[in-house]
Amino acid sequence: MTTADIAAMPVAEKLKLMEALWDSLCTTTDMGVESPPWHEAALKQAKDELAAGTAHFVDWAEAKDGLRGNSRA
Repeated sequence: MTTADIAAMPVAEKLKLMEALWDSLCTTTDMGVESPPWHEAALKQAKDELAAGTAHFVDWAEAKDGLRGNSRA
């Protein structure tokens, strides 16, 4: 399957393909890929903030805006 084949697929089929890929990745125990060190640090920070009761949650729209560099004042 090529990139052009995927581009020609209907959205519903692309989503099914993505789900199949994620399922395959989730069942693979040794992919030979390690998470970067910053990822472990970010997970630890989130866990610590949850335990301390200082975690700040935002809705998905606000999170996407923040990732895009937009602000919702």
